[in-house]
Amino acid sequence: MSTGFDRHDVETSHGRIAVEETRGRGLPLLLIHGNSSCREVFRHQLDAPLAERRRVIAFDLPGHGESGDAPDPMRSYTRSGLADAAVELLEHLGVREAAVFGWSLGGHVGIDMLSRFPGMRGLMISGSPPVRRNRMAEGFVGSPGSGLAGKEHLTDAEVEAFAKGMFGEPVEPFLRAAIARTDGRFRKRLFEVARTGEGEDQREAVEGSPVLLGVVNGAADPMINLDYIDSVAYAHLWERRCHRVEGAGHAPHWRAPEKFNSLLERFLRDVEDGAFG
Repeated sequence: MSTGFDRHDVETSHGRIAVEETRGRGLPLLLIHGNSSCREVFRHQLDAPLAERRRVIAFDLPGHGESGDAPDPMRSYTRSGLADAAVELLEHLGVREAAVFGWSLGGHVGIDMLSRFPGMRGLMISGSPPVRRNRMAEGFVGSPGSGLAGKEHLTDAEVEAFAKGMFGEPVEPFLRAAIARTDGRFRKRLFEVARTGEGEDQREAVEGSPVLLGVVNGAADPMINLDYIDSVAYAHLWERRCHRVEGAGHAPHWRAPEKFNSLLERFLRDVEDGAFG
């Protein structure tokens, strides 16, 4: 990553969290990565001009990347546990107000933060269908919990397949390494809890939240049901529509960074200006 970052660790009740942040002084932007990934997937955002003007914070979720494994996996390795960890991290960093961009699982974590972080000024999600409790399948193509995303131990071939599904090809070596490094208990626990129906009803959350919500997906995402995402009655949908990035799959911020960053920059300007819809 760029040398214009401060790299440090933060001790939380969810374990040691590895953080990297820019030195801008504008409204902080928190970046939350997906299942079995790491903060480096936001390289194209951290190195972009939008990060020069703002304090952009990227971190590795518990059990991922350079962060430590959670001391209490039963507590931390759930969607709500990750949201609590993100809020606790912001408290340690002295951040009272921020915008959030969550990708894939990170978007679901961001939605759960809506009820936990009163300082959230805006939320953008990507690859994160806000589904009803016990109805996860309606937002996805196939059942995500029945495949590699919820499997505790992965072979080398499965790591490769998981990476291709998440990012397309070519698969950069750090992506394989991130999947292989992830605490396997995380994947297993995450989907065990999801199958029980625990946690917030995310569709209800986005249909009732006063926070400006940006929805940006890859037009060729092979994992999520884009038509379902478009059908949700979001309370405050940015620009009154869900955006699709042409030529991108599940990770438009990674595969089509120029197109994605243009949308993210515009969204952040509207958040800062207090624009709605």
